[in-house]
Amino acid sequence: MSQSIEQKLAELRRRNQAAEAGGGPERRERQHKEGKLSARERVELLLDEGTFEELDRLVTHRSTDFNMESQRIPGDGVVSGYGRIDGRTVFVFAQDFTVFGGSLAEANAAKICKVMDRAMQVGAPVIGLNDSGGARIQEGVVSLAGYADIFLRNTLASGVVPQISAIMGPCAGGAVYSPAITDFIVMVQGTSYMFVTGPDVIRTVTHEEVTKEELGGPMTHNVTSGVAHFIAQDDPDCLSLIRELLSFLPANCMEDPPLKLSPDPIDREEAALDTIVPAESDLPYDMRELIRRVVDDGYFFEVHEQFAQNLLVGFARLGGQPVGIVANQPAVLAGTLDINASLKGARFVRFCDCFNIPLVTFEDVPGFLPGTQQEYGGIIKHGAKLLYAFAEATVPKLTVITRKAYGGAYCVMASKHIRTDINYAFPTAEIAVMGPEGAVNILHRRELAGDDAKPLRDAKVEEFKQLFANPYIAAERGYIDEVIQPRQTRRKLITALRMLENKCDTMPPKKHGNIPL
Repeated sequence: MSQSIEQKLAELRRRNQAAEAGGGPERRERQHKEGKLSARERVELLLDEGTFEELDRLVTHRSTDFNMESQRIPGDGVVSGYGRIDGRTVFVFAQDFTVFGGSLAEANAAKICKVMDRAMQVGAPVIGLNDSGGARIQEGVVSLAGYADIFLRNTLASGVVPQISAIMGPCAGGAVYSPAITDFIVMVQGTSYMFVTGPDVIRTVTHEEVTKEELGGPMTHNVTSGVAHFIAQDDPDCLSLIRELLSFLPANCMEDPPLKLSPDPIDREEAALDTIVPAESDLPYDMRELIRRVVDDGYFFEVHEQFAQNLLVGFARLGGQPVGIVANQPAVLAGTLDINASLKGARFVRFCDCFNIPLVTFEDVPGFLPGTQQEYGGIIKHGAKLLYAFAEATVPKLTVITRKAYGGAYCVMASKHIRTDINYAFPTAEIAVMGPEGAVNILHRRELAGDDAKPLRDAKVEEFKQLFANPYIAAERGYIDEVIQPRQTRRKLITALRMLENKCDTMPPKKHGNIPL
């Protein structure tokens, strides 16, 4: 009897050591040569030192097909559990490419589902470190069922706890849809890629020649498709970025984002803000510089930096309070809204609203980008997504109009009319149906038909600016709460945020709205 127990204990110890070893030193060394950390190294580097508590370390696969019976490696290709980041609980799973290529199977899908279920129960973020060759072919439809089980958890957890995906190796086929549902995706330069169908299939079906990097590399998904939000230079950079991102986020939808006190004075005035917006309405300037001069310590944690650069989104702090920043970028496409910018903004606004992060909008928008490409691509429905996102958001919302606010884009960019709480404008703001030049050309078309009409046109443009394109007309109507000096922006925003600290806004009773997808 005692011998049998001893044998069982010895077997458990052996399996425990095997779980630590993953696919063995040779495969782990191959990972290192490719510039990749092992799954356990990634988890340990991500979490506060010594806080990782592993779950299901001894789980193995259940397949008896294709000689799999003799290949039972404890953990079955995924390391899962929980730990802490900056002292706050998070759940994590890391696919282990050294074990069956990190392929997804029934057993390790159940491990992933377990940590996701537990994360929702206790209200803690979920971080997935993806490095997998895809579904385990030997398990057939069971492995596909595992993916679907994970997709369901991603959907149920959406808006309940933050979900972050790091693509740290291959992620192809059905595997891409789990990260796609999550809130943020980080890709690693040189080692990661994502695509639904690979280059070989594309070559066979469409006869296109494309590399993995061109098809689904980090630059493709950060610059062109917008699927990914961040590019990291290597694994440690990726894990550090995730830690920094989480510092702005609450643990779940029932909590407020964490405060971080700063020595930056609340009443600090920046004289440079008085001149940062050019007097000429057609000259560009860098909105990032304006944002940095307003927020705590000049720190703006930008999201989706490489995608749709005519709109800036990201996180900052004002008086220690995390806020989501949405801003037109006059230095790119004059700050116009196009399809990609609308999608980028809508997704970010809805995330902030899910997790109680106040929204601060800096507006300088001449309108929506014109052209057949935009119209055929559906700018109407895509622009409506950004409008919908701002209108449904119930978090504190503040807007600062720095210069142009023309036409429908004025309405969309968190105007007073879609429940924005406080709307400020600089004296340089121009709020009108369209720009003065365009308006004058329509209103005085016949008078300005001659070749010598330039002096009259200039006079009419100036008259239009005085009568319509200034912030005081909107302020008289209550659409602008106050016309402020630019140097006052920081103090005004922080004061307004504190006033809105206990804001309570509601939506009409319904199952859910029908955003124009």
